[in-house]
Amino acid sequence: MESAALDATDRGLLHALQLDGRAPFARIAGVLGVSEQTVARRYRRLVGGGVIRVVGGLDGALLGYEPWTIRLRCTPDAGTAIAEALARRDDTYWVHLLSGGTEISCFSQSPDAVLLEKLPRTSRVLDIAAHSLLGGFALPDGWQGLSALTPEQAAELRPPPTERAEVLLREEDHHLIDALAGDGRAGYAELAKATGWSEATVKRRLAQLRTSGALHIQLDYSPRLLGYRAEARLWMSVRPSELLHVARTLAGHPEIVFAAVTTGPTNLLAAAVCRDSADLYRYLTERVSALDAVQRLETAPVMRTMKRTGSLPPLSYARPA
Repeated sequence: MESAALDATDRGLLHALQLDGRAPFARIAGVLGVSEQTVARRYRRLVGGGVIRVVGGLDGALLGYEPWTIRLRCTPDAGTAIAEALARRDDTYWVHLLSGGTEISCFSQSPDAVLLEKLPRTSRVLDIAAHSLLGGFALPDGWQGLSALTPEQAAELRPPPTERAEVLLREEDHHLIDALAGDGRAGYAELAKATGWSEATVKRRLAQLRTSGALHIQLDYSPRLLGYRAEARLWMSVRPSELLHVARTLAGHPEIVFAAVTTGPTNLLAAAVCRDSADLYRYLTERVSALDAVQRLETAPVMRTMKRTGSLPPLSYARPA
Protein backbone atom coordinates (compact mmCIF):
# COMPACT_ATOMS: atom_id res chain seq x y z
CA MET A 1 0.00 0.00 0.00
CA GLU A 2 1.50 3.35 -1.03
CA SER A 3 0.86 6.66 0.70
CA ALA A 4 -1.14 7.90 -2.27
CA ALA A 5 -3.82 5.36 -1.38
CA LEU A 6 -4.44 6.99 2.01
CA ASP A 7 -7.33 9.45 2.03
CA ALA A 8 -8.64 11.79 4.74
CA THR A 9 -10.54 8.99 6.48
CA ASP A 10 -7.43 6.78 6.60
CA ARG A 11 -5.32 9.59 8.00
CA GLY A 12 -7.97 10.50 10.54
CA LEU A 13 -8.06 6.87 11.65
CA LEU A 14 -4.27 6.80 12.00
CA HIS A 15 -4.30 9.90 14.18
CA ALA A 16 -7.18 8.51 16.26
CA LEU A 17 -5.28 5.29 16.93
CA GLN A 18 -2.14 7.26 17.75
CA LEU A 19 -4.14 9.03 20.46
CA ASP A 20 -5.78 5.86 21.80
CA GLY A 21 -4.97 2.51 20.23
CA ARG A 22 -7.99 0.84 21.86
CA ALA A 23 -10.52 3.56 21.08
CA PRO A 24 -13.78 1.84 19.98
CA PHE A 25 -14.43 2.00 16.27
CA ALA A 26 -17.85 3.50 17.02
CA ARG A 27 -16.27 6.46 18.81
CA ILE A 28 -13.73 6.99 16.04
CA ALA A 29 -16.48 6.78 13.45
CA GLY A 30 -18.49 9.44 15.28
CA VAL A 31 -15.51 11.83 15.30
CA LEU A 32 -14.68 11.18 11.63
CA GLY A 33 -18.30 11.39 10.50
CA VAL A 34 -18.35 7.96 8.83
CA SER A 35 -19.93 4.62 9.66
CA GLU A 36 -18.44 2.18 12.16
CA GLN A 37 -18.26 -0.40 9.36
CA THR A 38 -16.16 2.00 7.29
CA VAL A 39 -13.68 2.49 10.15
CA ALA A 40 -13.43 -1.26 10.78
CA ARG A 41 -12.89 -1.95 7.08
CA ARG A 42 -10.23 0.75 6.75
CA TYR A 43 -8.46 -0.57 9.85
CA ARG A 44 -8.35 -4.11 8.47
CA ARG A 45 -6.98 -2.82 5.16
CA LEU A 46 -4.22 -0.80 6.83
CA VAL A 47 -3.22 -3.73 9.03
CA GLY A 48 -3.37 -6.19 6.14
CA GLY A 49 -1.21 -3.86 4.02
CA GLY A 50 1.49 -3.74 6.70
CA VAL A 51 1.02 0.00 7.26
CA ILE A 52 0.07 -0.22 10.94
CA ARG A 53 -0.39 -2.46 13.95
CA VAL A 54 -1.68 -1.63 17.41
CA VAL A 55 0.50 -3.17 20.12
CA GLY A 56 0.94 -3.06 23.86
CA GLY A 57 4.23 -1.99 25.39
CA LEU A 58 5.58 -1.47 28.90
CA ASP A 59 7.01 1.72 30.36
CA GLY A 60 10.11 0.18 31.89
CA ALA A 61 10.85 3.22 34.04
CA LEU A 62 7.73 2.54 36.12
CA LEU A 63 8.76 -1.08 36.56
CA GLY A 64 12.29 -0.44 37.74
CA TYR A 65 13.82 -1.30 34.36
CA GLU A 66 16.86 0.44 32.94
CA PRO A 67 16.45 1.78 29.37
CA TRP A 68 19.55 1.55 27.16
CA THR A 69 20.49 2.57 23.66
CA ILE A 70 22.87 0.15 21.97
CA ARG A 71 25.00 0.70 18.88
CA LEU A 72 27.01 -2.04 17.20
CA ARG A 73 29.50 -1.94 14.36
CA CYS A 74 29.94 -5.18 12.49
CA THR A 75 31.13 -6.63 9.21
CA PRO A 76 28.57 -6.30 6.40
CA ASP A 77 28.07 -10.07 6.10
CA ALA A 78 26.98 -10.34 9.76
CA GLY A 79 24.71 -7.32 10.16
CA THR A 80 21.41 -8.91 9.17
CA ALA A 81 21.87 -12.05 11.26
CA ILE A 82 22.86 -10.12 14.37
CA ALA A 83 20.01 -7.63 13.95
CA GLU A 84 17.52 -10.48 13.55
CA ALA A 85 18.86 -12.15 16.70
CA LEU A 86 18.41 -8.91 18.63
CA ALA A 87 14.88 -8.46 17.26
CA ARG A 88 13.83 -11.89 18.53
CA ARG A 89 14.54 -10.87 22.12
CA ASP A 90 11.64 -9.78 24.32
CA ASP A 91 13.66 -6.96 25.88
CA THR A 92 14.58 -5.12 22.65
CA TYR A 93 12.69 -2.65 20.52
CA TRP A 94 13.41 -0.30 17.61
CA VAL A 95 16.02 -2.59 16.07
CA HIS A 96 17.47 -1.01 12.92
CA LEU A 97 20.13 -2.00 10.41
CA LEU A 98 22.09 1.15 9.50
CA SER A 99 24.77 2.43 7.17
CA GLY A 100 24.67 -0.21 4.46
CA GLY A 101 24.45 -3.04 6.96
CA THR A 102 27.60 -2.19 8.92
CA GLU A 103 25.83 -0.77 11.99
CA ILE A 104 22.93 -1.79 14.18
CA SER A 105 21.03 0.34 16.66
CA CYS A 106 18.42 -0.78 19.14
CA PHE A 107 16.90 0.00 22.50
CA SER A 108 16.62 -2.37 25.42
CA GLN A 109 14.88 -2.35 28.77
CA SER A 110 15.14 -5.05 31.41
CA PRO A 111 15.40 -5.40 35.19
CA ASP A 112 19.14 -6.04 34.85
CA ALA A 113 21.66 -5.19 32.16
CA VAL A 114 22.20 -8.67 30.73
CA LEU A 115 21.73 -8.00 27.02
CA LEU A 116 25.35 -7.20 26.26
CA GLU A 117 26.46 -10.44 27.93
CA LYS A 118 24.24 -12.41 25.55
CA LEU A 119 25.22 -10.77 22.29
CA PRO A 120 26.85 -13.15 19.83
CA ARG A 121 30.54 -13.72 20.57
CA THR A 122 31.93 -13.29 17.09
CA SER A 123 34.84 -11.53 15.45
CA ARG A 124 32.32 -10.00 13.05
CA VAL A 125 31.17 -7.62 15.84
CA LEU A 126 33.78 -4.89 15.65
CA ASP A 127 32.54 -2.53 18.35
CA ILE A 128 29.71 -2.26 20.89
CA ALA A 129 28.56 0.86 22.71
CA ALA A 130 25.73 1.00 25.26
CA HIS A 131 24.51 4.15 26.94
CA SER A 132 21.72 4.88 29.37
CA LEU A 133 18.68 6.86 28.27
CA LEU A 134 18.37 9.66 30.83
CA GLY A 135 15.33 11.56 29.61
CA GLY A 136 13.00 11.58 26.62
CA PHE A 137 11.69 14.66 24.82
CA ALA A 138 9.96 13.16 21.77
CA LEU A 139 8.51 9.68 21.31
CA PRO A 140 7.25 7.85 18.20
CA ASP A 141 3.70 7.69 19.55
CA GLY A 142 3.56 11.49 19.45
CA TRP A 143 5.01 11.99 15.97
CA GLN A 144 3.50 15.04 14.28
CA GLY A 145 3.56 13.35 10.87
CA LEU A 146 0.37 11.48 11.77
CA SER A 147 -1.60 14.57 12.81
CA ALA A 148 -4.81 14.85 10.79
CA LEU A 149 -7.59 15.67 13.27
CA THR A 150 -8.64 19.08 14.49
CA PRO A 151 -7.87 19.92 18.14
CA GLU A 152 -11.55 19.45 18.94
CA GLN A 153 -11.65 16.01 17.30
CA ALA A 154 -8.44 14.97 19.05
CA ALA A 155 -9.85 16.04 22.43
CA GLU A 156 -12.81 13.69 21.96
CA LEU A 157 -10.48 10.71 21.45
CA ARG A 158 -7.58 11.45 23.77
CA PRO A 159 -7.72 9.20 26.86
CA PRO A 160 -7.47 10.66 30.38
CA PRO A 161 -3.92 11.43 31.55
CA THR A 162 -2.10 8.63 33.32
CA GLU A 163 -1.24 8.81 37.00
CA ARG A 164 2.42 7.74 36.48
CA ALA A 165 2.47 5.40 39.46
CA GLU A 166 4.99 2.62 40.03
CA VAL A 167 3.51 -0.82 39.44
CA LEU A 168 4.49 -4.27 40.64
CA LEU A 169 3.79 -6.76 37.87
CA ARG A 170 2.33 -10.07 38.96
CA GLU A 171 3.43 -13.26 37.26
CA GLU A 172 0.03 -13.72 35.65
CA ASP A 173 0.17 -10.19 34.18
CA HIS A 174 2.75 -11.36 31.65
CA HIS A 175 0.17 -13.47 29.81
CA LEU A 176 -1.93 -10.35 29.35
CA ILE A 177 1.05 -8.26 28.27
CA ASP A 178 2.27 -10.92 25.83
CA ALA A 179 -1.17 -11.07 24.20
CA LEU A 180 -1.32 -7.28 23.87
CA ALA A 181 2.23 -7.15 22.48
CA GLY A 182 0.90 -9.13 19.52
CA ASP A 183 -2.43 -7.30 19.18
CA GLY A 184 -3.14 -4.24 21.28
CA ARG A 185 -6.78 -4.25 20.17
CA ALA A 186 -7.45 -7.86 21.16
CA GLY A 187 -10.97 -8.20 22.59
CA TYR A 188 -11.70 -8.98 26.21
CA ALA A 189 -12.85 -12.50 25.33
CA GLU A 190 -9.57 -13.19 23.52
CA LEU A 191 -7.55 -11.74 26.40
CA ALA A 192 -9.54 -13.79 28.91
CA LYS A 193 -8.67 -16.93 26.97
CA ALA A 194 -4.97 -15.97 26.93
CA THR A 195 -4.85 -15.26 30.67
CA GLY A 196 -7.36 -17.71 32.09
CA TRP A 197 -9.12 -14.79 33.80
CA SER A 198 -12.72 -13.72 33.50
CA GLU A 199 -13.49 -10.92 31.06
CA ALA A 200 -14.34 -8.67 34.01
CA THR A 201 -10.92 -9.32 35.57
CA VAL A 202 -9.17 -8.65 32.25
CA LYS A 203 -11.02 -5.39 31.81
CA ARG A 204 -10.24 -4.26 35.36
CA ARG A 205 -6.53 -5.16 35.24
CA LEU A 206 -6.04 -3.66 31.78
CA ALA A 207 -7.56 -0.40 33.01
CA GLN A 208 -5.28 -0.43 36.09
CA LEU A 209 -2.13 -0.94 34.04
CA ARG A 210 -3.07 1.75 31.52
CA THR A 211 -4.09 4.28 34.16
CA SER A 212 -0.79 3.82 35.99
CA GLY A 213 1.12 4.47 32.76
CA ALA A 214 2.92 1.13 33.01
CA LEU A 215 1.16 -0.21 29.90
CA HIS A 216 0.90 1.78 26.68
CA ILE A 217 -1.32 0.79 23.77
CA GLN A 218 0.67 2.17 20.86
CA LEU A 219 0.25 2.61 17.15
CA ASP A 220 3.13 0.82 15.40
CA TYR A 221 3.47 2.22 11.89
CA SER A 222 5.70 1.93 8.84
CA PRO A 223 6.95 5.41 7.85
CA ARG A 224 7.96 4.10 4.43
CA LEU A 225 4.45 2.91 3.65
CA LEU A 226 3.16 6.30 4.78
CA GLY A 227 5.38 7.99 2.19
CA TYR A 228 8.44 8.78 4.34
CA ARG A 229 11.37 7.05 2.65
CA ALA A 230 14.35 8.49 4.51
CA GLU A 231 15.00 7.62 8.15
CA ALA A 232 18.19 8.34 10.07
CA ARG A 233 19.65 8.10 13.54
CA LEU A 234 21.41 11.24 14.79
CA TRP A 235 24.03 11.23 17.54
CA MET A 236 24.89 14.72 18.77
CA SER A 237 27.40 16.24 21.13
CA VAL A 238 25.68 19.30 22.56
CA ARG A 239 27.13 21.97 24.83
CA PRO A 240 25.87 20.97 28.29
CA SER A 241 24.53 24.44 29.10
CA GLU A 242 22.28 24.26 26.01
CA LEU A 243 21.39 20.57 26.14
CA LEU A 244 17.81 20.95 27.37
CA HIS A 245 17.13 23.79 24.93
CA VAL A 246 18.38 21.78 21.95
CA ALA A 247 16.48 18.67 23.02
CA ARG A 248 13.23 20.62 23.34
CA THR A 249 13.82 22.38 20.03
CA LEU A 250 14.39 19.09 18.21
CA ALA A 251 11.28 17.60 19.83
CA GLY A 252 9.25 20.38 18.21
CA HIS A 253 10.50 19.58 14.70
CA PRO A 254 7.98 17.55 12.65
CA GLU A 255 10.88 15.48 11.25
CA ILE A 256 11.82 14.15 14.68
CA VAL A 257 10.08 11.04 16.01
CA PHE A 258 12.41 10.45 18.95
CA ALA A 259 14.81 12.55 20.99
CA ALA A 260 16.49 11.68 24.28
CA VAL A 261 19.42 12.73 26.44
CA THR A 262 21.92 9.91 26.96
CA THR A 263 25.17 9.12 28.67
CA GLY A 264 28.29 8.59 26.58
CA PRO A 265 30.55 10.59 24.25
CA THR A 266 27.44 11.99 22.56
CA ASN A 267 24.71 13.28 24.86
CA LEU A 268 21.68 13.60 22.59
CA LEU A 269 20.16 10.91 20.39
CA ALA A 270 17.43 11.59 17.85
CA ALA A 271 15.57 9.79 15.08
CA ALA A 272 14.53 11.71 11.97
CA VAL A 273 11.90 10.69 9.41
CA CYS A 274 11.80 12.59 6.11
CA ARG A 275 10.07 12.27 2.76
CA ASP A 276 13.28 11.43 0.88
CA SER A 277 17.04 11.87 0.99
CA ALA A 278 16.83 15.40 -0.35
CA ASP A 279 14.41 16.30 2.44
CA LEU A 280 16.77 14.76 5.00
CA TYR A 281 19.67 16.73 3.54
CA ARG A 282 17.71 19.98 3.85
CA TYR A 283 16.75 19.13 7.42
CA LEU A 284 20.33 18.46 8.49
CA THR A 285 21.87 21.43 6.69
CA GLU A 286 19.18 24.01 7.38
CA ARG A 287 17.47 23.05 10.67
CA VAL A 288 20.00 21.06 12.69
CA SER A 289 22.99 23.09 11.52
CA ALA A 290 21.27 26.25 12.81
CA LEU A 291 21.59 24.94 16.39
CA ASP A 292 24.96 26.42 17.35
CA ALA A 293 25.18 24.36 20.55
CA VAL A 294 25.48 21.16 18.50
CA GLN A 295 29.24 20.71 18.42
CA ARG A 296 29.38 17.38 16.61
CA LEU A 297 26.86 15.34 14.64
CA GLU A 298 26.95 11.74 13.45
CA THR A 299 24.28 10.55 11.04
CA ALA A 300 23.44 6.98 10.02
CA PRO A 301 20.65 6.18 7.54
CA VAL A 302 18.23 3.38 8.42
CA MET A 303 18.53 0.69 5.77
CA ARG A 304 16.09 -1.81 7.25
CA THR A 305 13.86 -2.02 10.30
CA MET A 306 13.84 -5.43 11.92
CA LYS A 307 11.54 -4.55 14.79
CA ARG A 308 9.75 -1.51 16.04
CA THR A 309 7.71 -2.02 19.20
CA GLY A 310 5.61 -4.87 20.58
CA SER A 311 6.46 -8.45 19.70
CA LEU A 312 7.90 -9.43 16.34
CA PRO A 313 5.13 -9.07 13.75
CA PRO A 314 3.87 -12.01 11.68
CA LEU A 315 5.45 -12.63 8.31
CA SER A 316 2.56 -10.89 6.55
CA TYR A 317 3.52 -7.61 8.22
CA ALA A 318 5.82 -5.50 6.04
CA ARG A 319 9.15 -4.96 7.83
CA PRO A 320 11.59 -3.61 5.23
CA ALA A 321 10.72 0.02 6.01
